[in-house]
Amino acid sequence: MTKIVPWLLLLILFILSGVEAKESAGYCAMYDICGARSDGKVLNCPLNIPAVKPDDLLSSKIQSLCPTIIGNVCCTEKQFDTLRSQVQQIKNNSTVDGIEYYITDAFGAGLYESCKDVKFGSSNSRALDFLGAGAKNFKEWFAFIGQKAANNLPGSPYGIKFSPVPPVSSGMRAMNVSAYSCGDDTLGCSCGDCPSASSCSSTSAPPAQKSGSCSIKIGSLEAKCVDFVLAILYIVLVSLFLGGGLLHRIKGKKKRPLTEANGDRNSVNPQKPDTIHAQMLQTTPQRNWAHLSTVQGYMANFYSKYGIWVARHPALVLCLSVSVVLLLCVGLVRFKVETRPDKLWVVPGSRAAEEKLFFDTHLAPFYRIEQLIIATVPRSPHEKAPGILTDDNIKLLFDIQKKVDGLRANHSGSMVSLTDICMKPLGEDCATQSLLQYFKMKQENYDDFGGVDHVKYCFEHFTSTESCLSAFKGPLDPTTALGGFSGNSFSEASAFIVTYPVDNAVDNEGNKTAKAVAWEKAFIQLAKDELLPMVKSKSLSLSFSSESSIEEELKRESTADVITIAISYLVMFAYISLTLGDSPRLNSFYITSKVLLGLSGVLLVMLSVLGSVGFFSAIGMKSTLIIMEVIPFLVLAVGVDNMCILVHAVKRQEQELPLERRISDALMEVGPSITLASLAEILAFAVGAFIKMPAVRVFSMFAALAVLLDFILQVTAFVALIVFDFKRTEDKRVDCFPCIKTPRSPGNDDKGVGQNKAGLLTRYMKEVHAPVLNNWAVKILVIAFFFGLAMVGIALSTRIEPGLEQQIVLPQDSYLQGYFNNISTYLRIGPPLYFVLKDYNYSSESRQTNQLCSINKCDSNSLLNEIARASLTPELSYIAKPAASWLDDFLVWLSPEAFGCCRKFTNGTFCPPDDQPPCCPPDQGSCGLSEVCKDCTTCFRHADLSSDRPSTIQFKEKLPWFLNALPSADCAKGGHGAYSSSVDLQGYENGIIQASSFRTYHTPLNKQADFVNSMRAAQEFSSKVSRSLKMEIYPYSVFYMFFEQYLDIWKTALINLSIAIAAVFAVCLIITCSFWSSAIILLVIAMIIIDLLGVMAIFHIQLNALSVVNLIMSVGIAVEFCVHITHAFSISSGDRNQRMKEALGGMGASVFSGITLTKLVGVIVLGFSRSEVFVVYYFKMYLALVLLGFLHGLVFLPVFLSMFGPAPRHVEGERQDRRPSVSSLP
Repeated sequence: MTKIVPWLLLLILFILSGVEAKESAGYCAMYDICGARSDGKVLNCPLNIPAVKPDDLLSSKIQSLCPTIIGNVCCTEKQFDTLRSQVQQIKNNSTVDGIEYYITDAFGAGLYESCKDVKFGSSNSRALDFLGAGAKNFKEWFAFIGQKAANNLPGSPYGIKFSPVPPVSSGMRAMNVSAYSCGDDTLGCSCGDCPSASSCSSTSAPPAQKSGSCSIKIGSLEAKCVDFVLAILYIVLVSLFLGGGLLHRIKGKKKRPLTEANGDRNSVNPQKPDTIHAQMLQTTPQRNWAHLSTVQGYMANFYSKYGIWVARHPALVLCLSVSVVLLLCVGLVRFKVETRPDKLWVVPGSRAAEEKLFFDTHLAPFYRIEQLIIATVPRSPHEKAPGILTDDNIKLLFDIQKKVDGLRANHSGSMVSLTDICMKPLGEDCATQSLLQYFKMKQENYDDFGGVDHVKYCFEHFTSTESCLSAFKGPLDPTTALGGFSGNSFSEASAFIVTYPVDNAVDNEGNKTAKAVAWEKAFIQLAKDELLPMVKSKSLSLSFSSESSIEEELKRESTADVITIAISYLVMFAYISLTLGDSPRLNSFYITSKVLLGLSGVLLVMLSVLGSVGFFSAIGMKSTLIIMEVIPFLVLAVGVDNMCILVHAVKRQEQELPLERRISDALMEVGPSITLASLAEILAFAVGAFIKMPAVRVFSMFAALAVLLDFILQVTAFVALIVFDFKRTEDKRVDCFPCIKTPRSPGNDDKGVGQNKAGLLTRYMKEVHAPVLNNWAVKILVIAFFFGLAMVGIALSTRIEPGLEQQIVLPQDSYLQGYFNNISTYLRIGPPLYFVLKDYNYSSESRQTNQLCSINKCDSNSLLNEIARASLTPELSYIAKPAASWLDDFLVWLSPEAFGCCRKFTNGTFCPPDDQPPCCPPDQGSCGLSEVCKDCTTCFRHADLSSDRPSTIQFKEKLPWFLNALPSADCAKGGHGAYSSSVDLQGYENGIIQASSFRTYHTPLNKQADFVNSMRAAQEFSSKVSRSLKMEIYPYSVFYMFFEQYLDIWKTALINLSIAIAAVFAVCLIITCSFWSSAIILLVIAMIIIDLLGVMAIFHIQLNALSVVNLIMSVGIAVEFCVHITHAFSISSGDRNQRMKEALGGMGASVFSGITLTKLVGVIVLGFSRSEVFVVYYFKMYLALVLLGFLHGLVFLPVFLSMFGPAPRHVEGERQDRRPSVSSLP
């Protein structure tokens, strides 16, 4: 219903119903109009005459407004028209200055009880809060509405005194009729207007409380169920392991004496190595090549022959391999970077993307938001911020608005202002959400309207008082313009929130959007240069944002850490150069160093990255910032491992052998493991190509090809470079300057200096690290510790939350950091939420109208009633208030009761309300009944409607009238502006509205989990209602498209991690032909990933696209830490302990120096990044990965292999060296 001030409601009742006068019943206390006050409020004549029977026309008019009044009335047609217009000419007659009305206390109390719970659905507050100034009982309420209003203020033009007992001599009776609760079924109040209405009592079960996680309480301790189960499981497993270990230990001691006796006989007269060659073999791990699988044997044989061929033709191999990759780099001419968030993080064809497209094309794109937040600053961190509602602060707000209004931005030579791009729902005025709207955005109105007092008055009457309506003719909800208050205590607000809605376009490349972006850039610059100093001078704080701010700041972020990344690469390069060379000697360091080789290796890594980017650019795929920042580091980390392993393998060979034989033996030794690790990494990254999220999928594809190209270059170009470098060393040529040759010292052949002697790290691994791990007690502790670590990782992983905090992604010095902090601090309303209905059948044969609306005679389980009901539990539904319903307002607008709304001229065309042109000329100050519109009548009478519902033809005819009708004081239900984009009229003539929406708001969403949970709750609510009503309804909010990924992010992560680990297992199984070896590798990788998830929980790292990419990448990198050790173990001789010792002695040093330390030195530099996203998602996660990989690869894995490693294959003649001889090679 239209909202009528209290005194007018009572006046209509008094006049129309024939109030009992002092003389006798059936007489009027006043009749006709005799004058008016100076402010225009009319005054009635004190005529004591019998009530008059109205003529048919007046009776129909009265019944259209008050259908229950059908008898005599104390009202002339003139009075009725005046009551409608509320204005009349002054006459010099005596007037009524006050009236006395008699009501019983029982009726007063009943009336108060009936009205006290009535709510205004649009503001979600009690009607009595501003109709009765928050009265606590009927006496306070009647005292308020009976006050005589001062000039120019709303209220009664005369005083009304309410008394419980009339004088006996008057012969009058006090009013004592029945009062009904707003929840009475006969009244048909909606759930949004009356919480006690029958429509609010759901037939379904009440919403369940948020199910907390399962927990178990033991005494004063309370633990999650998953933690308790894991603890019990760990205790059981460790107990079984210890019991089995002790039993095995006891049995082993019984067999040991016989074994030792046999060992003593075999060790009689042990021979010492009598040749230099034999002594050298002692320092070189002995490989039992018969232990290789069939596939590994073929690979070893291939690498042996291939190594000889490369050593003989290094220049050819180098040129061919580099040329192929350079050819791929030609595609860089088509290189483009994708920066649009919707193209990076939104899955094409996803539910949210399709729903957004439907909303944008059928209704209207969600507007762009430019926002300012001006807030007071508390004197101390623990003090409450002072209120912001002062004269000086509001005047400052006017000064800021002047700056914004005067802002001009240059777009293609034309100047763009706010008025050119802003959203104008009702005409020429921008729909700016600012407290200044209470003054029509004009500073000259500030003092005239009453300053701060007027603002506080409008807090209670923003929907009902003309002076409080905005310049764009709509009401301004204080919750959208203020912040930092609790409940409805708007006067305590500590922040102004100014929002400039700007029109958006479906096509982001359109000229309309380009103009908006140009203005937004100028707006941000204005805020930085002028507004910020203005606000700070008043000891206030300012934060600001525009629609394009995030995208612009992300672009700046991409260049913020170029120096940090470059330093990381340089540090890794310096370390590579040192670790590839021999132990430095003063007289030969310039020869034995490997700076040129290390630099060449780094260049090959960069070349592989460029080749990958070039290939995908050539086929039209855009790159991303993640690719540019992460993949070079990733491929360098992976490539360096192979470089170190290859060089160390060559250096381990017998130096008396020719160089081509050393290259051949080195490739035969490490080639299979390098191939295995690289293929596993490539597959692990390639799995990411199946992820639908564009940023992750593109990253995985680029990374997989880059690692493949890097592997090819490592075994081709880098091996050729090793040949050249070792030839340089043997020729005594200076590193970095190979053209310079140093003279040989006579009689002192330095060939192979420092290359035969085992390094310090190698000796440590073989003589210290391996023996310590061989200790039985150490083994038990290691196994128990690492399995316990895995259990803790599983428990902690359940605490990881999905999402990506926007502050982390942005530069730490970004102005948006303060803006997002203030959003969560001050905002008291969440993002708009639309419930979109597809294919609404409005025909009279369909029941869908009653299944949607929430007014009288609507279904109790209708959509709008369900939304209103859900808003009663905002902590569960995340819905802040009942929805604004175009359908409800349309049905009320065309009903006969809304006398000033749906009207028609005698020719059948639309007649606007009396306060709008042509009924009221625009230049006329006040409007009454005009000659133009005096014959306008309501569109329908009750008899024209069927159960108060329009027919199909009536609905079709009047809906465009409603959507084009401007709201005003005479009819606030006009749909233009409020619902202009809520209904798609295309093709509606067929009885079907393809798309319509009902707007409400989410509750304030401060954390990523709030956004995810609110989206999930809205989708579950819509699904439930859709099933119940058998309609297609879906929720839409502007952030849904970006947060949809988090609804199933755990599922996405676990599926892709499982596929990646399974792919690694399959590769290992095919190459090693050993299920147990492959299973051990799978176990170690899984433990590393589980522990990494635990670290994420400890550091509060959220699960999102970045962390999923890192986790998938971790599978590939974790392969490096375990494949080489496992391969070395499988080709070593002896029992498990001896084979573990040989594996650590041969590969432990390479894994530590070439894999662990190389990555570590590069990762540590990332900790100095200025970008928090680098610190959190790259430094912390990479550092944890490297440390966990090191611990698992060099501590847990050797121990596990020494206890449960695969037995050696028993092949006839396995003691024979199966390495092919040089003579057998081409």
